[in-house]
Amino acid sequence: MTARDKNNLTETPMVISSRADAVAEPEDVALARPEPVTTPTDTRAAGVSRFHESARAQVAGAATYIDDIPEVRGTLHAAPVCSHVPHGTLRGIDASAALAVPGVRGIFGASDIPGDETLAAFAHDEPVFASETVQFTGQVIAIVVADDVMTARRAARLVKLDITPLPAVLTVHEAHAKASYVLPPVHVKRGDAAAALKRASHRLEGRFEVGGQEHFYLEGQIAYVLPLEQNQWWVYSSTQHPGEVQHWVSHALGIQNHAVTVECRRMGGGFGGKETQAGHLAVWAAVAARKLQRPVKLRLDRDDDFMITGKRHPFAYHYRVGFDDSGLLCGLDLQMLANCGFSADLSGPVADRAIFHTDNAYFLEDVSISSYRCKTNTQSHTAFRGFGGPQGVIVIERILSDIAQALGMDPLDVRLRNLYGIESRNVTHYQMKVEDNILEPLMTTLAQTSHYRERRERIATWNANSPVIKKGIALTPVKFGISFTATLFNQAGALVHVYTDGSVQVNHGGTEMGQGLNTKVAAIVADELGVPFERVLSTASDTSKVPNASATAASSGTDLNGRAAQFAARHVRDNLAAFVAGLDGCGAGAVRFEGGQVITPKTVRSFEEVVHAAYANRIQLWSDGFYRTPKIHYDKTTLTGRPFYYFAYGAAVTEVAIDTLTGESRVLKVDILHDVGRSINPAIDIGQIEGGFIQGMGWLTTEQLVWNDKGYLQTHAPSTYKIPATGDIPEHFKVELWPEANREDNVHGSKAVGEPPFMLAISVFEALRDAVGHAGGKPLAMNAPATAEEVLKAI
Repeated sequence: MTARDKNNLTETPMVISSRADAVAEPEDVALARPEPVTTPTDTRAAGVSRFHESARAQVAGAATYIDDIPEVRGTLHAAPVCSHVPHGTLRGIDASAALAVPGVRGIFGASDIPGDETLAAFAHDEPVFASETVQFTGQVIAIVVADDVMTARRAARLVKLDITPLPAVLTVHEAHAKASYVLPPVHVKRGDAAAALKRASHRLEGRFEVGGQEHFYLEGQIAYVLPLEQNQWWVYSSTQHPGEVQHWVSHALGIQNHAVTVECRRMGGGFGGKETQAGHLAVWAAVAARKLQRPVKLRLDRDDDFMITGKRHPFAYHYRVGFDDSGLLCGLDLQMLANCGFSADLSGPVADRAIFHTDNAYFLEDVSISSYRCKTNTQSHTAFRGFGGPQGVIVIERILSDIAQALGMDPLDVRLRNLYGIESRNVTHYQMKVEDNILEPLMTTLAQTSHYRERRERIATWNANSPVIKKGIALTPVKFGISFTATLFNQAGALVHVYTDGSVQVNHGGTEMGQGLNTKVAAIVADELGVPFERVLSTASDTSKVPNASATAASSGTDLNGRAAQFAARHVRDNLAAFVAGLDGCGAGAVRFEGGQVITPKTVRSFEEVVHAAYANRIQLWSDGFYRTPKIHYDKTTLTGRPFYYFAYGAAVTEVAIDTLTGESRVLKVDILHDVGRSINPAIDIGQIEGGFIQGMGWLTTEQLVWNDKGYLQTHAPSTYKIPATGDIPEHFKVELWPEANREDNVHGSKAVGEPPFMLAISVFEALRDAVGHAGGKPLAMNAPATAEEVLKAI
């Protein structure tokens, strides 16, 4: 463990920065920052770097995931039977060879569904099992159930499908040409883009594409369904949205929601891939469990997971932009084609957020955006970290770099020229005022602390003297809106129980997927009750405890669930304060809860003593809490209003090198300055920034999804799909936190951190394009991901 790791992962005062000390440049400029928020005698839980609440158990192999749950006697195992063609008419299924395998208990498909044969998704356009028509290679037609998992998988491969092929739409351009859409197109305009383009001193036109991305969570998709008495069901699901799994299962079984309980203690990663699509496995397993009246577990192997589940939406763009001699944008006409796959899933809100984030950090005065949600015969693409935001941010960052190249300017100067203002030029193209703008000071501070200008000069000298290895550098910002764009999801509930020994249990509607949500919520509750962090236990997400919970997504897990838990704890604290005030003859406002003690002007008692006495006097020691995000509203038909409570900001400087003979590239240095408000747990926040950046780097450099002309995903395993490895992490990887609390009234003054850092990795792509330009290549020709082949082609 490095010195940095030890600093981040012990209970210390607030960590502001993370850096590779061995490679820090001696001339580094220290970022101005406030004094640490804690003191040696401070006993607060929030604002302190702590271990993740499950870290020790995970390292020891003692943390329970769904496949670790002891199986109930009689448990059966399922495996999917999938289409081998991208589009066709299903004529028949021959399962005789599979059913003849010893240990096979049955095969189940559309005819075995007692409820609705269509999943209870909002667009109601996706079948539980394909029946008459198959729409992508990998679509599940049935599941085989057997005594053990390997028997089920072997038997599933013996099922013969009679499918008559139909013409398949496999590219987004073909879909757009045929007006093949999963949802109607959306158009957003402000001002007169066409007129502004005509008036502009300079104009550029370009086309490019950005690929999708496999979630590659460590724990694959899994569900375990147990029948209970009286047609009730218990579902263990690796899901970011237990409430939706509950709804989907009850809908497919034709029963009421209250008969289905969904539990999730933790996931081994989600990244958006388990927001909706975890529900498929739960429904498939539930259908079989109902037919057999036996527990059924369905765990996809990695190849099936790749073939069946959706990815990040690939996008194609066509833009026309006007600008003046200073690089100021004077008009933008943008077309975005989103490859949605065969059904809508979450493609509508994903494509909407891409529109919302097309501005990123910049004021767009005259703009026209057309968004087409294209239907193709591929997996139904779904949520992925950033949820369309990255696909919006990358296009404007590319455009500004193209403008800089056309004018012979430093791209940073073009970016600074176009930033949102404070008193003017501060309203987005969807009519939301930017009220918390810190873009200019954040970017200029990072440029100074990272020595961006000096390094750019040194890189120019290097490139003039290096014929083969060329370097590039880029500084790009991010402005990311925090809230669900579907306003109704911006609500949360929680329960806090205080037991008579003074220990505390909290349950909330969020799910833990490794991001530290339960750790942060426990810290918030501990501070509200004035008890040590160790006295608070966060328990599994459970639809029977907190109903109708929103998905843990949109980076709002702590914002929503943390505030709900804080309110629940506050209700209990107020009950105790009123009780103690009555004992000591003071006002309840004079009672303080600190350091495990309850303090009044008259005396000091331990928290345990107060709780025990309160119970003896019949004082309520548990409560619920509810929170709904204030201020937000927008018209989803015009995409105007205030869809976000606040913005999170950040910027990154990335330096890269490319080999002009092979196209290979390496990220050399990364400097990040990111805004998390007043951090609840700096170690966790820095970890999220680092992880988000590396995942974004993978999206834009090595993670390439390749479908052949038969609609078959050829990159469906770790052998053919390349995520970043330890050797891809730059030696110089420095992260610092912007020292300012959230200007909105968010829990503890914090800001969301899950998704915004992902887009900092766009600096990697722009640095690679910069290096290609220095090599005499054509940066305009580059698509993402910038694989070695793509870089070499551009050179």
